[in-house]
Amino acid sequence: MSKYILVTSGGRSRLGKDVAVASVASLLKCCGLSVAIVKCVPYINVDVAKLSPYFHGGVFVTDDGSKADMDVGTYLFTHISLTHVHSATTGKIYSEVIKNEQAGLYNVRIVQVVPRITDEIKRRILAVGLQSGADVVVVEIRDMVGDIELILFLKATRQLIREQGKSNILSIYITLVPELSGGELKTKPTKHSVEQPQETGIQPDILLRRVPLPLSKELRRKFALFCNVSPDAVFTSVDEEKTVYELSALFHRWDLERKILEKLSKTGYSTDISCRKKFLWDSNHPERTVTVTVICSRNVNADCWESGRESFLRASVSSCQAELVLRKIDAKLLEPGENGYGLFSGADGIIIPGSTGQQGFLGILAAIRYTCEQPIPFLRIELCMQLMAVEAARTLLGQRNTDSTEFVRHSLYPVISFLEEQFCSGTICVINSGAALVAVKRGMLLSYVYHRAGTISECHGSKYSFNRCYTTGMESRGLIVSVQNIDDSAAAFEWVEYSCGIRIPYHPEFISRLKSPHLLFPDFIAAAVAS
Repeated sequence: MSKYILVTSGGRSRLGKDVAVASVASLLKCCGLSVAIVKCVPYINVDVAKLSPYFHGGVFVTDDGSKADMDVGTYLFTHISLTHVHSATTGKIYSEVIKNEQAGLYNVRIVQVVPRITDEIKRRILAVGLQSGADVVVVEIRDMVGDIELILFLKATRQLIREQGKSNILSIYITLVPELSGGELKTKPTKHSVEQPQETGIQPDILLRRVPLPLSKELRRKFALFCNVSPDAVFTSVDEEKTVYELSALFHRWDLERKILEKLSKTGYSTDISCRKKFLWDSNHPERTVTVTVICSRNVNADCWESGRESFLRASVSSCQAELVLRKIDAKLLEPGENGYGLFSGADGIIIPGSTGQQGFLGILAAIRYTCEQPIPFLRIELCMQLMAVEAARTLLGQRNTDSTEFVRHSLYPVISFLEEQFCSGTICVINSGAALVAVKRGMLLSYVYHRAGTISECHGSKYSFNRCYTTGMESRGLIVSVQNIDDSAAAFEWVEYSCGIRIPYHPEFISRLKSPHLLFPDFIAAAVAS
């Protein structure tokens, strides 16, 4: 039977709860336990993919092709494979209850919030434990206790604690301990914040205080006294110095996993974090520095490409013992007439990640032209690979009106479009979403990156695809399709005479892990170091 850890927070938002959850899960895995994670999001959105990246951050694509909150990408360093069951929004929960009512599953009874909605929340949480068979399931409930959207989740978790028993469920509460200008830490906000879950019937078992510095014994005793917990159940989540991977090592130093296992009545486990310590040592003692320029829109939230940023960081440290310096360039500064090519000075490599709409569109095209002209390692991901196809069709084939139907809906020459819009010559078009196999052509750069593997699994997130009608014309001018999807559509491009860059429509950052980085990232960093 799975044990459950419920993680809530209060006092203020953006406390790094997702990082704390991932660190706890990672630490428990280092104890030899199997762990699963569930993220409960109180948004009424059913389709998270429709959230604006300018305000919310990017969208994470799970192995089975479903869309999730980008914060879910933080769980990647726990080495847990994620699917649609690991993320639940209020919209999905209500939709399921309404569907059940329409199917007559409630025997024409009145459908009320309690128990129908709360039962569905509990069912989804318990289902992860049943399906995964994990020893421990960590449940993160997003947003702050006290928000009106969170009431249903709190009621459901209170019922879950009563039904499963205190030895099977542990409650962790995260809150901020503010620091005044003189260095004094104030405890009053935490005291008032903890009262809110207690009013709903949830007594935190462990307090996790977000503070700049470790708490003194006196402050821990004070928190324990007012929050109704033991002093050894008060822990600190300090601000990391360089990477989020420091937090699990700090939790281990303070024996957080021992307290969790004690509360869950699990004994006989020892913690081995040697891999994490080695990574932190390499991170703090780099042998070299590599500077990579990232082309993106100025107004894009920093969380939009969090998974990609962390993937390159992991690869640079673990594979090349290098300190990664990411230098962001606003795509608008590269638009025609801006003369922004000088901004690339000093870059060892260039990354053009998946863009977010049409902001900086012309600047991204200018960056694509620059990377085609200069012998510098570059990587283009998802939409930017598609823009390259548009630019190449205009330049190589002389078809100035080629475009993507994502931008020009009724384009006469759609080099990028939905598969159903393309003429497929009788073949079956398959829309890749999530993990899917792709075939790698031998002799190409990607073939060497993938260690000459004939097929490999990649994570796809876009419904738009390269129109195979343009393949022959492109390849006759040196732009070769080096990877194909299962329906023979293009999955990656390479220049025959230019071996410094790769263009891919899938998302390698969604399957890259700390212990096993995606092969593209260490190879790119190694090429950037060598340049």
